[in-house]
Amino acid sequence: MDIQLTTTEINSAREVLQDYEPAQHALENLQRHSGNVKRSFQDLWIEKNSPSPITQERESLWEVTLRVLREELCGDEGFRGQLSDYTKNPGSSPLLTGLIVSLVGIAGTQGLPLDPAIATVVVLYILKIGLNIFCEYTEPVDNP
Repeated sequence: MDIQLTTTEINSAREVLQDYEPAQHALENLQRHSGNVKRSFQDLWIEKNSPSPITQERESLWEVTLRVLREELCGDEGFRGQLSDYTKNPGSSPLLTGLIVSLVGIAGTQGLPLDPAIATVVVLYILKIGLNIFCEYTEPVDNP
């Protein structure tokens, strides 16, 4: 499932995160990819970690990252609480920045190297679809 952020959502996040440079870089990337979260994630990952493109032969890096994060975030009451606080006050720069920083920390404890720009894209994705859907979503199985 490819999730796209609208221009309005990107601009809203840009305004809330105006003083957080890593997020601004992520939002510029999202704008360049017309809000396509998966493409932005891949672009930022390659920029940060690898000069070679991600191949489509295996499960995508995006899918693997989401699976690992799902295992960690869905049972993390601290992250859930932070997300809930932000959804109650969506204009709060400190709360949104805190979510991004928290995600970087949680991912880091699992050996997943998410920098703040990549974490921004993931947090915006989770905010777009909601944590409950993120935690329960699995790719549909093809039936022959």
